[in-house]
Amino acid sequence: MARPPQSGDLIAGRYELEELLGTGGMSSVFRAHDRQLERRVAIKILHEHYAQDPEYLERFRREARAVARLSHPNIVTVIDRGDDDGRQYIVFEHVEGENLKELVLRTGRLPVRRALELALGVANGLSFAHDRGLVHRDVKPQNILLSSEGEVKVTDFGIARSLHMDHGVTQTGTVLGTAEYLAPEQASGKPVSPATDVYSLGVVLWELLAGDAPFVGENFVAVALRHVNEPAPSLHERRPDVSPRLAAAVDRSLAKDPARRFPSMTAFAKELGACLAEVEGDPLPPQEDELAMTLVTPPAHARPAPRQRRRGRTRRRGLAWFLLALIAAGAAFAAVFLLGGAGHHHGGSGGGGGPAGSIVRLHGVGDYVPSGNPDTHADTAPAATDGDPNTAWITQIYGSTDFGGILPQGLGLVLDAGSSTKLSEVTVTTPAAGSGFTAHIGVGDSQTGPFATDSSSRTVSGTTTFNLQGKSGQYYVVWITQLPTTGHAEIGEVTAKS
Repeated sequence: MARPPQSGDLIAGRYELEELLGTGGMSSVFRAHDRQLERRVAIKILHEHYAQDPEYLERFRREARAVARLSHPNIVTVIDRGDDDGRQYIVFEHVEGENLKELVLRTGRLPVRRALELALGVANGLSFAHDRGLVHRDVKPQNILLSSEGEVKVTDFGIARSLHMDHGVTQTGTVLGTAEYLAPEQASGKPVSPATDVYSLGVVLWELLAGDAPFVGENFVAVALRHVNEPAPSLHERRPDVSPRLAAAVDRSLAKDPARRFPSMTAFAKELGACLAEVEGDPLPPQEDELAMTLVTPPAHARPAPRQRRRGRTRRRGLAWFLLALIAAGAAFAAVFLLGGAGHHHGGSGGGGGPAGSIVRLHGVGDYVPSGNPDTHADTAPAATDGDPNTAWITQIYGSTDFGGILPQGLGLVLDAGSSTKLSEVTVTTPAAGSGFTAHIGVGDSQTGPFATDSSSRTVSGTTTFNLQGKSGQYYVVWITQLPTTGHAEIGEVTAKS
């Protein structure tokens, strides 16, 4: 058996090994000096027992060629690949700096803005790789480098990808990946996909914000089983200054079922960018459709993608509100006139052509959960009544259409009418990602219930209007009894008429 590589060795007559930077189950990484071009590089050398297997060698070579074509500012550049007397190696740029694990150990949890900046850079790099058919499979802070200039770069692509077997297991039966960042499908030996990297990056972001990984344990198996069986701890409890939108994004990335995560790394990156803009206080664009929402709810296809929403309100100057109120008053008068002459638009109305009911402003105030197990996103309730259909009240992901046995009775969004009111209809608008749930409207005199049923049950998709049965109360609830296949529900806006 050949001697393991060590400092002082000359690889391919060109790369002089200077210092061992790290070693893992599959390879060792050295800082080296490129004698030919007089520059410092990093060189990764495959362990000999893998280099003896023809199938591994072919996969390693194929993937090395593919990774070498990845030219992106957030991916470490591959320079060379070769075979030096049986030693398989990859040469890539040397990044002066530290990895994110070292950064967290040195400083503790990061400021929210900085954590988002780093995660966004990683997401952009991984999205670029996914678009070219490569899945990283071992996204972790140790594989994310931060240069002395502040640039974030993903490294260690080729080998983890090249050594992937059909079911994610090596010849020794070891699941590929690092336990603390292992997606459930990896831990279960199932096929991996770009969604696997979404999960691992979600874990990395959780750690950057909280200061440590969400799942720890005494050994690899114990940690892997937690990824498979346990919901992620509440990020908002560990880091109260994290916005509801960011907490929801991390939760979604950590869904056990890959189909319930972000549909792509690109989508995850877009949501991280929106969360970063929220932290930086960037103003939302003018809400040109807000007035229209007061009168006619826009169709579902006119809304932006659901994960590009901003949670929270845009600050508006007093003059803008004054002008908007004047315009709304005139438009409302016109709408009442038009709707009054077309009484057939609402199923419960006759053809008498009487005036439409008055608009009642509702305020989302929280969740109604009789079982006593509060939903982790209860604080997003105000987003369902802020006049902006691009913000939303959301539920956590429960894992099945019947709340996974966690909330056997259901879950409700509580709305405050301000005083005891008899509503004639409630209209619920839901983004595509959270639509398809079954619900009815309830009414009561207390925010904490009980609520009497005041409508028939309907499947909510796009824009759905509930005709109420005439009960009175100050508090109304959109009571969800069946979740969609995504395992969670979202409500972008609720409007009402008396």
